[in-house]
Amino acid sequence: MKHARVIHEGAVRNATERDGQLLLEGGQVVPFDAVTWLPPLADTPLPRTILALGLNYADHAKELEFKAPEEPLVFLKGTSALTGHRQTTRRPAGVEFMHYECELTVVIGRQARRVKRDDAYDFVAGYTVANDYAIRDYLENWYRPNLRVKNRDAATPLGPWRVDAGDIANPMALALQTTVNGKVTQSGNTKDMIFDVPFLIEYFSSFMTLRPGDLILTGTPDGVVDCRPGDVVVTEIEGLGALENRIV
Repeated sequence: MKHARVIHEGAVRNATERDGQLLLEGGQVVPFDAVTWLPPLADTPLPRTILALGLNYADHAKELEFKAPEEPLVFLKGTSALTGHRQTTRRPAGVEFMHYECELTVVIGRQARRVKRDDAYDFVAGYTVANDYAIRDYLENWYRPNLRVKNRDAATPLGPWRVDAGDIANPMALALQTTVNGKVTQSGNTKDMIFDVPFLIEYFSSFMTLRPGDLILTGTPDGVVDCRPGDVVVTEIEGLGALENRIV
């Protein structure tokens, strides 16, 4: 099932997808454009922890002229960085290079500690799409993002849906693509991750407790381009939907 969280007539509502429209709590059906979209985390607490991967696709590491990592390169994000489908993200004045990052995002569903790889999917509630914008001007270096790069307000659109884990047969074989103003600029597949979802859950839970609502952003493949004010960026993952965002 596809779950959403929206604002309709001034009230925050949980919703699901029904025949190309939204079925709100209480039974009302409304068009997609009749609501304001929020990050689709309605049925879980706000994320306690947001873990994000850098250089988790070998082609992206090569694109940035870096050796593929032998251990996950991970950074933390604050919840204020999240925004919803069809919202805007600001490009700061004077920036030379700001790009999207289309990422499969894992939503943790159960408390996880010392989870074995073979059991990892039992701890996943669902999946969604993130667009984790990066501003290259602000990087300390190409693989070590600082706070200004990855924790900017509303710089990580999430959504539009949170899709139940049981509805995704194999999260490690999903096509993804990004378009800018309707032109395809990035394409890839989650099968090309260096560290896959079961590995990451085992890895993180070996030294920290993952809790319901925690998010894992799993990185992006190559094909990033500079995005300018006015650009409409759509990051899409097979089975999870197309997340739209506009640069202002």
